[in-house]
Amino acid sequence: MAITSPYRVALCEQERRLLTRRSRAERVAHRDVLRARIVLAAADGEANAAIARRLGICEDTVRKWRARFCAEGLAGLADRHRPGRRRTFAATAEAEVKALACALPAENGVPLSRWSAAELAAEAVDRGLVDTISPSTVARWLAADAIRPWRHRSWIFPRDPDFAVKAARVLDLYAQIWAGQPLGDDEYVLCADEKTQLQALSRCHPDLPPTPGRVRRSEFEYRRGGTLAYLAAYDVHAARVLGRTTPTTGIAPFAELVEQVMSSEPYASAARVFWIVDNGSSHQGPHAVIRMRSTWPTAELVHLPVHASWLNQIEIYFSIVQRKVIKPGDFADLEELAARLLAFQDRYNATAEPFDWHFGRKSLDRLLERLAIHEPLAA
Repeated sequence: MAITSPYRVALCEQERRLLTRRSRAERVAHRDVLRARIVLAAADGEANAAIARRLGICEDTVRKWRARFCAEGLAGLADRHRPGRRRTFAATAEAEVKALACALPAENGVPLSRWSAAELAAEAVDRGLVDTISPSTVARWLAADAIRPWRHRSWIFPRDPDFAVKAARVLDLYAQIWAGQPLGDDEYVLCADEKTQLQALSRCHPDLPPTPGRVRRSEFEYRRGGTLAYLAAYDVHAARVLGRTTPTTGIAPFAELVEQVMSSEPYASAARVFWIVDNGSSHQGPHAVIRMRSTWPTAELVHLPVHASWLNQIEIYFSIVQRKVIKPGDFADLEELAARLLAFQDRYNATAEPFDWHFGRKSLDRLLERLAIHEPLAA
């Protein structure tokens, strides 16, 4: 004789409709589907044992959810909070290990350049922060706060005392503003620089093209065919590159690039042409500004801050040249390298669009605020 459950399930029309929909749903968690079917069967008068056999589950499971629904209704079918296993380590120990990871090893007298999870675990034990801990636990703690002490990135702290003024002036030119006034239609902004020491490497064996399942193969050994320099000027707003190759860099080769550009239209008849350059020896200091003005009165040389070539848009073009022309590099001689560079320049100009430059005055202000945090304290 079946034992009658003391928990009698009675459903209102709304509860039955909701549970029926849930029991037939395809995108609901299986546990929720199963619990809905248990309650519906119980409401239809089925015994616990019969429900368990039909659904292929334990009778205790049926008993549990029948009782839970009778006591709490639909809310009783949700999972209750599970506290999980108690913490093995105190919260203070976790915080101290994270603080250790955020300090340079040398600051703690450890002869390492950077921490690893294993070394942090060993150091935490040596310092008595914990009795024992595994590297995987340390790695999990650090991952929670995205702390990766084994990674690093190089940077140059701005040392130009007029960094903010010089950088803002260049960013204004990118926004077509000079001295607070918008540029005219006959005023142009150029970024110029040199890409030096480009080697004509001739591979000892020709490259093998890619095939299904195999990448392109490039011979490791090569013969050196000499070096050359590529000088170029990039029109920021027209996305146009004018360049030339020379055996070396210097004041004279840069003057030849300026002549090439300023003798061609639309720059020859422009009201003003702004030349944004870094502080390389070919165009460094006030003498370069005077030299430019005396030769080309409509040309205005604008220097970037020291160590701020990343603000020069010609560097973006040079990075494209490096990826698409120079690497992996297989040139018979310097003539072939020079021809490839100039041919790519024409190809680029045919379809190029201005770079999507977003670093403006507001971005500069935020950068300066972050840098102020790292300013060395006065002695």
